[in-house]
Amino acid sequence: MKTWFYLCLFLLLGLTAGAQQPTTAPGKGHALTGKLLDAGSGAAVPYATINVLDAAAQLVTGGISDEAGGFRLDGIPAGPLTVEFRFMGYQTLSQPLAAGSRLDLGPIKLQPVTTQLGEVTVTGEKPTVSLQLDKKVFEVGKDILSQGGSGHDVLNGVPSVAVSPGGGISLRGNANVTVLINGRRSGLTQSNGLDQIPASQIERVEVITNPSARYDAAGSAGIINVILKKNKQPGLGGQVRLVGGLPNDTRLTPSLTFKSAKVNLFATAGLRWSDYRGRYRTDQATGLADGRPASLQQRQRENRHDDGRVLYVGADYFINDHNTITAAFLKNDTKDHDKTWLDYAYLNGAGQTDSTLQRQGESWESRSYNQLELNYTRLFAQAGRKYTVDVQYDFWNSDKSWQLATNRLYPQAQALPGIRTGSVGASKDLLMQTDLVQPLGKQSTVEFGLKAEGRQVTSNFGAEQEQGAEWAVFRGIDNQLRYDELISSGYAQWGSKVKKLSYLLGLRAELTRITIRDEEGRYNNEKNYHRLFPTLNLGYQLGEGLTTQLNYSRRINRPTIWMLYPFNELTDLNAQYVGNPDLNPSYADVLELGLLRNWTTLTLNPSVYYQQTSGFIQTYTYRDATGTFISTPINLSRETRRGLELSVLYNPLKWLSFNTELNLYTFTQQGRYREQDFAFSSQTLTGRLSTQLKLPLKLGVQARYNVNGAQRNAQTRTSAIHFVNVAVSKNLLRDKATLVLDGSNVFDSNQTRTQTTGPDYVFNQVSSPNAARYRLSFTYRFNLQDGQAIRQARSSNRN
Repeated sequence: MKTWFYLCLFLLLGLTAGAQQPTTAPGKGHALTGKLLDAGSGAAVPYATINVLDAAAQLVTGGISDEAGGFRLDGIPAGPLTVEFRFMGYQTLSQPLAAGSRLDLGPIKLQPVTTQLGEVTVTGEKPTVSLQLDKKVFEVGKDILSQGGSGHDVLNGVPSVAVSPGGGISLRGNANVTVLINGRRSGLTQSNGLDQIPASQIERVEVITNPSARYDAAGSAGIINVILKKNKQPGLGGQVRLVGGLPNDTRLTPSLTFKSAKVNLFATAGLRWSDYRGRYRTDQATGLADGRPASLQQRQRENRHDDGRVLYVGADYFINDHNTITAAFLKNDTKDHDKTWLDYAYLNGAGQTDSTLQRQGESWESRSYNQLELNYTRLFAQAGRKYTVDVQYDFWNSDKSWQLATNRLYPQAQALPGIRTGSVGASKDLLMQTDLVQPLGKQSTVEFGLKAEGRQVTSNFGAEQEQGAEWAVFRGIDNQLRYDELISSGYAQWGSKVKKLSYLLGLRAELTRITIRDEEGRYNNEKNYHRLFPTLNLGYQLGEGLTTQLNYSRRINRPTIWMLYPFNELTDLNAQYVGNPDLNPSYADVLELGLLRNWTTLTLNPSVYYQQTSGFIQTYTYRDATGTFISTPINLSRETRRGLELSVLYNPLKWLSFNTELNLYTFTQQGRYREQDFAFSSQTLTGRLSTQLKLPLKLGVQARYNVNGAQRNAQTRTSAIHFVNVAVSKNLLRDKATLVLDGSNVFDSNQTRTQTTGPDYVFNQVSSPNAARYRLSFTYRFNLQDGQAIRQARSSNRN
């Protein structure tokens, strides 16, 4: 309760401070301000270079524009000067500054560079990749493979990021990553919600491998921040997107916005009907230790059908030039109906069939995720000063049931008792956060904030077996779990710039209290984590187009509720996943050195990184007393990773581009569990090669080759995966519409092959959860410039 009291007190103090406008401003002649806009669309031009030159054309000072296109350069001397504005894709603009002239330049319009080659028109765009002090920014731009797809397709095109067929997101091969929307945790990142966001509504993706102290410390791999496009057009505008696919992938996503001087109303809806075909194969041998091995051949077919509905509505209310209130509501509902067929053939030591079984399963699951957002943002006359308050309330529920029928086919036909399971869950989550950014002097800024988040999760799970006309509890599986979590945190950070050196030094404190209790008293547990998380971000401008960075952060990876969930579904007779309520968080220290070099046609971005994780989490597989293979997460002592990452963007011609990414890392793991030594060292490589052509008649073609190298740990080896995605696009109706045909996993080669070994068994699996998929999408925009989309919510200080 003290944490909530201090947070509320800070909110009141912030509001009191916000009510007092500063009365002083920088001295006349010392600050150069303005805002850069696109001359055609009126859109802001962020990250443009501003240089102030003296009479001898020597650099006096310089800087870059912010996300809104605004800029402020302090320390401008008296005398005749020239200010120069540069940005890739725009004509360089020079403007004289005579002595005593006005240094508030107001809006400045930059003219795009347009080159015409036959019927191919290429207009300048933002750089695909740029470095900021605590993040790496990737512009979605005209990536064709993303245009017709979803948020998952966008992330699959971002260097170092990968999305598995099941929707799991990893960064540099590490799944311990936090995904945000516009700097906030969102329901759109839960239950594969990103798969329901049209790619056309995503402006850029920020990859933050070493987050500064303003971000939560969760996610040892770092943070992926998805920035949605903002509406810049006054009046009514919108777009509608239609998708059809094979296997069935039908989507309808309309979006509307209305913007005036006082309000910005936005609404996005989404309907989805999708089918997936999965194929799985298992071959195992047991009893190897005594020389009398038995084997199992298992084959599984899976047909999944998902229905999804998304509604996101809200409004920005501009009280005045300094105060804005935003309110929004998100509802994400899904309904799944899955069918699976499993065939088991058991063979004895002589290779003869001992028995065969067949299990048929059918499941129904409904989930409803709701989120209420409220944001207050106050800007001040002093440039860069900002105060924000965020309140967010989430509540969701889920209900899933399985019906399982098992038949013995050999040596004699027999219907075995049916089994049914039911799982009902619910959660409530309240978050309050406040942040204050305060510039100090000409080059320094201090920032601090407080946050408190409370979460309550309940889950009931039960299994019953058929007994004649009645049903009885199966193997004592009938329990209820309650999970309570309270995270209180505060941070402070100092940023400044000394000539070409920029630095950001921060410290975050997080206090976590977790309680796990079940109805039967088997999993009662209380855990408290109190930790400090220092961060350091250094940037140095070596020259024009050449930047280097050195970053350090300490991170925490808290187990998710599903990792702690101790109940297991009974679909598969042979293998099951069970959570571990005794799982502890892991802590990572991450150090990274990166370089970004931009030429006219080439961008080179190499980096080296080092990560040491204590108490790292790994999946452990064993056989229980019934012979079933159980997989569960466990804590091991430590893991050390050393990696080299390279991203190359090459545009040799205006109509041809290449994008190559490689990530190679080695790791050493140490730890023991159940008297088994898990010490292991290995390495792995991931890579991506993409090429894109811009053809006459406003046609575009893109292909992407992906490789995930072989991976190993002390128990499991995973073979390398190679797969290809392709897409073709066509602009129509005077660029108001776009038609995209794309294919993912076109050779059906995205298959996971694993081998797990134990004291007396070998377990081989081939998993193909998603077959090759082809989609045709059509997007139509009205009263929107090409590349713009619907405003989602006013970004707070956190992005």
